[in-house]
Amino acid sequence: MPGDDRAKPTLFFDMDGTLIDSAVGITRCVAHALTQMSVPVPPQAQLRRWIGPSLRTSFTPLLHDPLLVERAVEHYRVRFESHGWAEHEIYPGIAEVIENLHAAGHQLAVVTAKNEPHARKIVEHLPFGHLFDDVIGATVDGRISDKPDLINEALRRLDLAPEQCWMIGDRHMDIEGARHHGMRNIGVLWGFGGEAELRASGAGHLARSPAEIPTLIAG
Repeated sequence: MPGDDRAKPTLFFDMDGTLIDSAVGITRCVAHALTQMSVPVPPQAQLRRWIGPSLRTSFTPLLHDPLLVERAVEHYRVRFESHGWAEHEIYPGIAEVIENLHAAGHQLAVVTAKNEPHARKIVEHLPFGHLFDDVIGATVDGRISDKPDLINEALRRLDLAPEQCWMIGDRHMDIEGARHHGMRNIGVLWGFGGEAELRASGAGHLARSPAEIPTLIAG
């Protein structure tokens, strides 16, 4: 029950930019969606901004019309389901850290703005995916897609209070979502956000490599 003491805190991990480098899959799917709609594809540096926020959040400033945004999301999903979900690399060292944290008694969950069916498919294929107790992702209709809402859903499903948990991620959304709930957090520097973004969002801790995560949690 919320408020009960646990020997070890539960750890919520973001996916893109934290567990996996998914830049290739995401940017190719965005480019595919825009091409299908005869919209000029932005430079690669701009496409990388799609990594982290929900799809609707990223497509809206470019397409404006909610109907066009929904069409773009559908085009994105078609390619993601056929190719994009597998176009990623696991960050060096993260598998060992996940395994060690699980062995030390931490409950683990993935909390991501990626839609939940896609997120579950990816986690099921990760060599350490079975160590996560749950995968909390955005609803397909976008009703739950912002990080504060996703974290709230994770707390609800796992019957936890915020003080029992840490949020670990690479973007300001992860840190802001954690702070919204008064949750301890770690910003990771091997993903897509960078140190300036994470510091500006108020990250409680910064990890320069996966190996630093257990030490920060224990400290």
